[in-house]
Amino acid sequence: WGLVAAGCVLTFILSVNSSMSGSQDQSHIGSAATTSVKPTCLRIGQQNAFRPNVAHSSRSLRRNDLVRSRRGVPVHIPRAEVEMQTASVESMIEKSKAERLNHLEMQAMEALKYAVESSENKHPVFPCAMIAGDMVILDLINRLGYLKDGKVQVMFVDTFHLFDETITFMKDTEERYGFKGNWFQAEGCADKSEYDAKFGADLWKVNIEEYDRICKVEPFQRGLKTLECDCMINGRRRDHGFERAFIDVYESGKMNKINPLAYWTFEDCWDYINKYQINYHPLHDKGYPSIGDAKDTVPVPREKWFEYAGERSGRFTGLKNKDGSTKTECGIHVDGAERTFERDLWIEGKVEKVDIKAVEGLKNSIVTVYAPWCPFSQNMEEEFAKLAEDSSLGLSVTAARGDEERELARSLGVEAFPTTFIVDASGKRTKYASEERTVDAWKNFIAANAA
Repeated sequence: WGLVAAGCVLTFILSVNSSMSGSQDQSHIGSAATTSVKPTCLRIGQQNAFRPNVAHSSRSLRRNDLVRSRRGVPVHIPRAEVEMQTASVESMIEKSKAERLNHLEMQAMEALKYAVESSENKHPVFPCAMIAGDMVILDLINRLGYLKDGKVQVMFVDTFHLFDETITFMKDTEERYGFKGNWFQAEGCADKSEYDAKFGADLWKVNIEEYDRICKVEPFQRGLKTLECDCMINGRRRDHGFERAFIDVYESGKMNKINPLAYWTFEDCWDYINKYQINYHPLHDKGYPSIGDAKDTVPVPREKWFEYAGERSGRFTGLKNKDGSTKTECGIHVDGAERTFERDLWIEGKVEKVDIKAVEGLKNSIVTVYAPWCPFSQNMEEEFAKLAEDSSLGLSVTAARGDEERELARSLGVEAFPTTFIVDASGKRTKYASEERTVDAWKNFIAANAA
């Protein structure tokens, strides 16, 4: 009986080895270049060798297979079944991405149709920077027929510090889509040489806030005003970073804002570009996820492009805000930058508004010459209003808008906004040179100059 038992065991072992050998003949998966042999058997607790992040549970195995696997016998999953499962997962992913993109397209087009066809919007404007997301919007506008018929005006801001490729690409895009864009730049400057002569080539190194004001914010605001914009279309998205993390598709106000890509990701933008084979900025192929000024835009490793805020990670390199914080915005989209279109400054209260032409005739007054789009003018609004409440000053508190009459403002000694003067009884103006714009600081200045 001992010999019979031993023979049975030996027969069992030989049959198992024969079974395993037969299955291993099928274990080489893929092309001839494949060097590793992937097993076609699974033991409980192993991961699927073909989808390494997909774990198997007992429910994926038949009951008798589960019993046999617990006894240490490999469970064979047919190759055809594995390939079918893999193809099914990949197909599901591609289907989901396609459905997502279709939904985002419809959502963006609905937003653009509202911008153009709603009765409350008469002059929609799209400020375009030629980056990937903006090219998506431009293509959507074109598909709706709003470019050639001029229902949406496209605006470009040339900072005189852009890449040469950007200017060329802007002009090529105009020709390709058959429209003429509206170009704006630093006021009074026809080209970079005139800008350098007027403001200095290194203004951005000396005073980045003033550079932003002259080259970006003021031309941007002037463009919107010139085009009578009451609805601004722009490419801001939630995945750009924390500053934009909560924007919605619609932002209502006197000037409505439409953010058709608010809920898109950078990957969605490239999925659209690839789907429709639209042209994109040539610098993307050189490693730039986003393109701004040549002076502070750098390439970014491609593996970083699609991280949260990764698209803008190469922008504003080495630049700091006045408070020392890292710069992440150019000033165009910061909070309050578009208040020109919401309201003017000091429309209520005791600050007396005068025309810039009347400043020459003022006496016994403290007057500030301002621009409503300027954040420094905005920041002093409340304090200056408080100063006007003080009846003991013995001076009138006045304000004159200066950005619409620049040459006249310069003739008065206004080099930047806001500029404040004390005007005595003879009409002599003394400029307030401090950047401390508080009630106490102004009172001290008044007292010093009255003495």
